[in-house]
Amino acid sequence: MHMADALLSPAVGAAMWLASGTALAFASRRLRVGRDDVLVPLMGLLGAFVFAAQMINFVIPGTGSSGHLGGALLLAILLGPHAALVVVASVLTVQALFFADGGLLALGANVFNLGVLPCYVAYPLVYRPLAGVSPTPRRLTLAALAAGIVGFQLGALGVVLQTTASGISSLPLRPFLALMLPIHLAIGVAEGLATAALVRFLWRERPALLSGRARHSGTAPALPTRRLALAAVVTAGVLSWFASTQPDGLEWSIAHTAGDALASPGDGVHGALAAVQERTTVLPDYALQASKPDGGAGEAPATWPAVDAGTTLAGIVGGVLTLVTVTAIGWALRRRRR
Repeated sequence: MHMADALLSPAVGAAMWLASGTALAFASRRLRVGRDDVLVPLMGLLGAFVFAAQMINFVIPGTGSSGHLGGALLLAILLGPHAALVVVASVLTVQALFFADGGLLALGANVFNLGVLPCYVAYPLVYRPLAGVSPTPRRLTLAALAAGIVGFQLGALGVVLQTTASGISSLPLRPFLALMLPIHLAIGVAEGLATAALVRFLWRERPALLSGRARHSGTAPALPTRRLALAAVVTAGVLSWFASTQPDGLEWSIAHTAGDALASPGDGVHGALAAVQERTTVLPDYALQASKPDGGAGEAPATWPAVDAGTTLAGIVGGVLTLVTVTAIGWALRRRRR
């Protein structure tokens, strides 16, 4: 559900930057006045894992589309909503700057749809009431499933409303909404089930990670550092080969509404930000240019699994960049609090 710049007008893009920036300032302030710095290493490792997990698109049967996990709900459950939003924003920024995944103008909208809505709506208003104070495995599953669905439905609705407000006439409200909500319902179900499986595992193995008291006690719970690092490396370096080659839910919805992908204007704000992104991108589309047909001029081969050294390199580099970014932000917030 990473939006490209072509979907937004400069005014709407700036408004979403302001909305997400305000939410991030609020999250940073709450982290600064609390004692959440004990979770800085966990924030970095989970950020790297979420980056890797988002590289894996799974097939949505019978649609010709695919989806990938968002990870914000899992982060909110493990870290709390404020730290989770900081991590999600860091992941999306690394993706946009270094891998051209999502536009720079659309970065504020992507942070809002994939971060603010799950962390500050789906988690506190859906997951926590359903999970309760002393959750059972069944309640954890129900809460994660419901929150995953709500988070992705709100995000899909956000995309539609933002494109409509931008005046994208080739994506009329009703047809676009009629495609976006059902396809992201399926993705939300997958998000909820995957989150429930991970949370139930951690509930058994590392219950301190799910305890709100542990996040404010001044002593960090024992971190599964090696397991998390290994999971991130294996996911980014190997499992990413098995990602679906089908278009994701947003691309699929655009193709079935507008008939083709939308091209960004080559001038003005769009052109300037595209030029910036071209200079910062190191591995566009998570691959080496030489590994693409015609030196990157054509589409990637639709083979599966796509065993590609470029994909492995992109996953590992992206994970490291995310780890460094999140850790640096976390320690900066800690120093600010002191």
